[in-house]
Amino acid sequence: MRGANLALGTAGLAAFLALGEAVPRLGLVDEAYFPPTSRIARALRAELADSAFWTALGDTLTGWALGLAIAVGAGVAAGVLISVVPHLRRATASTIEFLRPIPSVALIPLAVLLYGTALRSVLLLVVYAAFWQVLVQVLYGVQDVDPVAEETARSYGLGTWARVRHVLWPTALPYVMTGVRLAAAVALILAVTAELVIGAPGLGARIAVAQTSQAVPEMYALIVVTGLLGLLINVGARAVERRALAWHPSVRGEVAV
Repeated sequence: MRGANLALGTAGLAAFLALGEAVPRLGLVDEAYFPPTSRIARALRAELADSAFWTALGDTLTGWALGLAIAVGAGVAAGVLISVVPHLRRATASTIEFLRPIPSVALIPLAVLLYGTALRSVLLLVVYAAFWQVLVQVLYGVQDVDPVAEETARSYGLGTWARVRHVLWPTALPYVMTGVRLAAAVALILAVTAELVIGAPGLGARIAVAQTSQAVPEMYALIVVTGLLGLLINVGARAVERRALAWHPSVRGEVAV
């Protein structure tokens, strides 16, 4: 089954690359705006040989990793705290629903005013966007706790943190892992967006420079790199999720299939 999926995925990718080569060659689009796949591949090889590219990649991954780590830690801690403290969930519900829909890009002027083009501007946007992905999933996970299990734990005299560890956390963990996977993708998007708009060091800034200097193949090559990063992050997040939830029926069933 996995071999068939891999073969289909490879065939689809090959067809996409062939289409990208053929469309500009046939004159359906102007090569000046959409170069063939072969030109983008040559530009990508040149980028990989440039030390400045690897520095920019490191800057992007630094902003992504730090922002994601802060968001996950804060989201899990806040979600558990809101869930276990009486009446805190109702007291914070309206505030959460007000702040959560605000797009992170709307905070770009504030980030620039506070931190300029420094890494902290990227972190502000990344953390804000990724935090809500984790927090909301934690809250949903806690709501899914079996009331019978909760009352049984209370009847056996388990304290608050013992109930969190043995009842709440195992139930919420699948939701938490979903939140982390979503947050990882969102964090990368915001890291590149912040670099692109603000000019903070990273792949986004290199894409902006390539665009303004009319280096179109190089621009597409850098876009391909960000796409590959997103793919690797998603695959890695799913692998971590399967490992962390190896005991869960859904993952055990997936492995068995």
